[in-house]
Amino acid sequence: MTTPDAHNGQLDDDRPSVKGPADDGEPIDGPEMNGGHETDDSGDGDGVEGTHAPEVESVVSNGHGDKNGVDEAHALPEDAEEEEGEADGESEEDEEDEEDEDGEEEDEEPTLKYETMKTPAFDFLQKEAISSVYASTEFLVFGTHNGVVHIIDHQGNNIKAYRSHSATISSIDVDYENQFIATASVDGKVIIHSLHTPENYSFDLRRPMRTVALEPGFAHKSGRQFICGGMAGNLVLYDKGWMGHKGQILHSGEGPIWETSWMGNLIAWANDLGVKIFDTASHSRIGFIDRAADSPRADLFKCNLRWRDEHTLLIGWAGHLKVARVRQRPNLPPGAPPLMIEITSHFALDYMVAGIASYENSYLMLSYIPPDTYTEEETEDRERQRRKAALPPELNLISRSGEQESSDVLAVSGYGAYGCNDYALAPSIKEKDPFFVVMSPKSVIVARPRDRSDHVDWLVEKRRYAEALEEVEKMGGSREWDVISVGEKFIESLVDEGQFGKAAQLCPKVCGDNAKAWEDWIFIFVQKGQLMAIVPFIPTQHPQLSHVVYEMVLAHYLSNNRDALLHTIRTWPHGIYDSSAVIVAVQGELERQPNSPILMECLAELFIQNHQPGRALPYLLRLRKPNVIDLIREHNLFTAVRDQVLLLVEFDQDLEQQRREKEGETSTSPPTSKHSAAIALLVAHTDSIPIGRVVQQLETRPQFLYLYLDALFDRDPLLTSDFADRQVQLYAEFDHKRLMDFLRASNYYSLERAYRICKERDFVPEQVFLLGRMGNNKAALNLIIERLGDVKRAIDFAKEQNDEELWEDLLRYSETRPAFIRGLLENVGAEINPVRLIRRIRNGLEVPGLKAALIKILQDFNLQISLLQGTQAIMFSDCTDLARRLQSGQTSGAFCSATMLCPVCDLPLFVAPAPSAEPEELALSFLCGHIVHARHVKGADSLPPQPPNIVRGFLGSQARARDRVGAKLAYASLVRARLEDGCPVCHRSDEGDGELV
Repeated sequence: MTTPDAHNGQLDDDRPSVKGPADDGEPIDGPEMNGGHETDDSGDGDGVEGTHAPEVESVVSNGHGDKNGVDEAHALPEDAEEEEGEADGESEEDEEDEEDEDGEEEDEEPTLKYETMKTPAFDFLQKEAISSVYASTEFLVFGTHNGVVHIIDHQGNNIKAYRSHSATISSIDVDYENQFIATASVDGKVIIHSLHTPENYSFDLRRPMRTVALEPGFAHKSGRQFICGGMAGNLVLYDKGWMGHKGQILHSGEGPIWETSWMGNLIAWANDLGVKIFDTASHSRIGFIDRAADSPRADLFKCNLRWRDEHTLLIGWAGHLKVARVRQRPNLPPGAPPLMIEITSHFALDYMVAGIASYENSYLMLSYIPPDTYTEEETEDRERQRRKAALPPELNLISRSGEQESSDVLAVSGYGAYGCNDYALAPSIKEKDPFFVVMSPKSVIVARPRDRSDHVDWLVEKRRYAEALEEVEKMGGSREWDVISVGEKFIESLVDEGQFGKAAQLCPKVCGDNAKAWEDWIFIFVQKGQLMAIVPFIPTQHPQLSHVVYEMVLAHYLSNNRDALLHTIRTWPHGIYDSSAVIVAVQGELERQPNSPILMECLAELFIQNHQPGRALPYLLRLRKPNVIDLIREHNLFTAVRDQVLLLVEFDQDLEQQRREKEGETSTSPPTSKHSAAIALLVAHTDSIPIGRVVQQLETRPQFLYLYLDALFDRDPLLTSDFADRQVQLYAEFDHKRLMDFLRASNYYSLERAYRICKERDFVPEQVFLLGRMGNNKAALNLIIERLGDVKRAIDFAKEQNDEELWEDLLRYSETRPAFIRGLLENVGAEINPVRLIRRIRNGLEVPGLKAALIKILQDFNLQISLLQGTQAIMFSDCTDLARRLQSGQTSGAFCSATMLCPVCDLPLFVAPAPSAEPEELALSFLCGHIVHARHVKGADSLPPQPPNIVRGFLGSQARARDRVGAKLAYASLVRARLEDGCPVCHRSDEGDGELV
């Protein structure tokens, strides 16, 4: 490669030449290698140098049923062509099999979404056709075949339109600051238009121009550099100086310049032979990438150059994609460019590249499927020369390894008449919201990366509602879908598929608080005959549905599942349905099946919920429900149960018996308990449940009547006074042990009738007691002696009656019975003198244990005497001590003060008199401790005058030596004799009479 001429600013003629392997800058046609041997197709003197990455060539499916496989490298040695043909035959069969398998696979989600721009700003397409496009960070620029430039923002609003050329605009470029727009046209002109200033440039090169590129940072650099090229075959670099722009030819002589691209210090361009790269920093051409040997004419399919970054160039030309990497040349030889090019990837495609861009870690290509081959251009067959209708363009995404990730057919109107050069792909360089503009002469399609909302749209479109619903829940809603809308689609799909269970499970999530949505879906399930599937999920509150819905469910249960009906009535809140209507329906069924427990229980629950517990009580009693007693207490149903007493007691006693059996009580235990809940309820509410009414109902069940009357008697014996005779009979029949207690406690039964009952049943102790109460003590004692033979009981009976004749009878009876004598001796006490008993013993009568009994009597009397003596000594000592304390308390003085008040009149008791004042008022002190004025004591009016200085002497404040104690005592005796009553304070409080001092 030659360096630019420093004098004329042009490069020397650079023609292709063949270099041997030993030449520096060995030319390589892309990365085409085979077995380590490199082939030279172009022979250009300036080639790609450096280490080459392994070539990856793949054929990407076009979406129209064409082959999808991997082609062999097109630059193979001649001796390998036969093997290539055999391999191709085998690969075609494999591709067909893979194609069939792919058709069965589920569609993959597209990577991009598409939108055709149809705003009013694009109305110009009705009269004009687009020839070129550029997408900047702020707007889109379109050039038309009429030479008009249209500037439109990203939202589709028109910004500006101006005519810059008289013919087709072939290329557009915008500086990074979006201030200048450069256009090249086949009219031979290059126009640079400023959007915000009057700084415009126009260059007439007099030959059709194909491409133009502005220098990076064009708006901020004074040089205002740009390059352009066209059919003249010259690549010209323009630089602004003092005299205006001056052109410098960087390259010429290899055919028209079809495309240019400027990134940083690197300028890439394409001509008929291939692609070259120029380094503006070193002002040298650093390499050449030639076209493939089987490529069609350069003008038939335009070259697409796109810098992925400052060092990587994407080249899409005809059916090939090459990725070139610019890097530093290692071991830089003298005179060689500092940079070199290596081809990192080369893909052979089964379509033509109409546009190329970089998308994340992949390559995005606008593909064109040619309608015919271009190898038959010289044929004389007119039909074969006739242009065939083209297929619609596609947007293909290819990974860096050559695998096709997605392929989307674009809906372009009039595509059949368009060629490859009629399309263009312009990527936006926005970082946050990247997009791609696909241009055709009469339409503009914007492709954007699909976001999560688009993912939801696609899932819904593919009827993958479960995934869509999960995604919407994570997002909290998308642009077009939310949980409700996606959920409804999902439910509809499940219902159509007959999966009613899953559909019902979704309803709470989808319908939420929307009552109308709930009702609509419930009726759909009813129409499908699947009401049972959704019933477990029907809400009863938040939201509350129409009562018709709930009644419909209950009616369904009444006909098909009565256990579920009962469960639903218990669990559903009261008030969400018409209880009266449901009661009528259940009663109708109960009339047809009068002994149905489940229907009775349903009715009881409905009556309770409808605040009619009294109507529920008969059913609960028939069902023997354990909570009946609690229900009666809770709702005060005592008047309602007054006619259901027998049923209530029977049911309650059954429960008690079950409880006892469960607890494992022995069979000898009483079978029933008087303290059962029903009996306690009847006893506690005699005001609401009359006793007579209860007795009347329980007469047929004497055992229950006994329990009731016994519990009633325990509460108040007076309550059973009218039924005392009946109660004696019941005690005798059901609880003999308690009969004696009743006979002793009650005074309302007939003694004769009770005696007759006891005599019939041979209850001797009870007969003894009754005979005693009837006054027939002798008969009673005879029963004890004759029937019981119980000496102690006979003695106790005699003690109770306290009748001397009974003692005489008992002694007389015991005269001939040694056992009775001994018993009397052992149990005799203060009631009978032992001497009297001993004297009644006949001489010669042998009494077993007589000696021991006598010894015991003597010991008891000795002990009694000792106790009496000890008690007497203790009492004498206590009396002496108390008398001493009383005397000490009465003879001791009382503490008085000048501020002491009279407890009767609340006036001071002692006041020091003035010399001329009247004598001091007399104060009296009683043994109880009270000191009062004498005038408050009855009889004080007849007291003699008080001797002088008595009170003062008493106080000790003015006592004289000549006062004598005798005078005081004499006056005190006189006062005591005259007073009629004691202490007035004690009399007033009823605490007893006091004694005068």
